[in-house]
Amino acid sequence: MTQEDLILARLDRIEAMLAPLSRSVESIQELKGDMSPLAHNAFQVMIKELEDVESSFKLEDLLELVKRLLRSSRSITYSLNQLENIIDFVTTLEPLLKSSVPQLIDYLDELEQRGVFKILMATLEIRAKVAKAYTAEDIDRIGDGLVSLLALAQKLSEPRTIAFLERLTEMPAKLDLEHCKGVGPFGLLWAVGNKEVKEGLGVLMEFTKGMGSLKHQDQSG
Repeated sequence: MTQEDLILARLDRIEAMLAPLSRSVESIQELKGDMSPLAHNAFQVMIKELEDVESSFKLEDLLELVKRLLRSSRSITYSLNQLENIIDFVTTLEPLLKSSVPQLIDYLDELEQRGVFKILMATLEIRAKVAKAYTAEDIDRIGDGLVSLLALAQKLSEPRTIAFLERLTEMPAKLDLEHCKGVGPFGLLWAVGNKEVKEGLGVLMEFTKGMGSLKHQDQSG
């Protein structure tokens, strides 16, 4: 192979290597040609939009804004960190909310079906009516009376008192008032011989003693 053949072979290889570059340059030129109208339109729109703020915009204001951003870099960094913490918290809380919110809605719906909210509204209306009908002094006196009634209820809750009241409420059912007959002095003497009458008189004596103690308490008060 002669020197000329070698040179031609090298030129062919160089031409083959430059061919992709040539195609790339052509593609870039085509892209540039396509983008030029778009860039020109965008530039015109930007100029038109900037005309609205031209009167109120000053370069000094932009420099002052940059300075404030630089001076507040720590605060901005802290705010971004806190924002990341909030996002992490919300991300962590989201699965819990997805499971708890439906349960809360079901629970509130159950309360609604049971009439709890209606009772609360009725209670508020009662309080409004009480406030309209009574003064603050009346409410204080009523409160004192309720305290006394609670003390009385506490005494009534003693086992012996409850047992006595239960027996007392059972007694009317055992009485036959329709067949009661009048009893004279001799009938009383005859009835005293009955065991139940004797027990009843004993209970009556205990009541009589208790009523005597009520008189002493009234005098001491």
